[in-house]
Amino acid sequence: MKYSTKLSDAVHVLAFLALHPGAALTSERIAESVQTNPAYIRQLMSALRKAGLLASVKGHPRAALAREPGGISLLDVYRAIEGDKPILHQDTHTNPNCGVGVNIQLALRDYYDEVQRAAEDRMSAITLQDIIDTYRQEAGMDSDTEV
Repeated sequence: MKYSTKLSDAVHVLAFLALHPGAALTSERIAESVQTNPAYIRQLMSALRKAGLLASVKGHPRAALAREPGGISLLDVYRAIEGDKPILHQDTHTNPNCGVGVNIQLALRDYYDEVQRAAEDRMSAITLQDIIDTYRQEAGMDSDTEV
């Protein structure tokens, strides 16, 4: 099963922009950092722009955060990229003739909803600034060090 990396890639894009304020950063340059293709970066940036997290003008390489990093939560980014998609997904293709196949999904639903609420609560408390601060700490940088 392939896992989505859209959330971590979107956070990467936002952090990259926050760490290079005012720089002319094309989707090609950002894609180099994420090790992906520029079209994918443009898709992420479009979703972030529509969600009000990114300010940019199409065709100009001067994207910037629309809010301070402390005002962007991990949940904001998740919602921008994934919408209302749940974190955990139930298997809807189980055997309808099997009692376990039919009922296990019903039994899981409330627990998955509980996990979703807990994850969203925690994600809303984590800001882009927290992530940038941890990045700087892991990289051995102080808050004024240029990247």
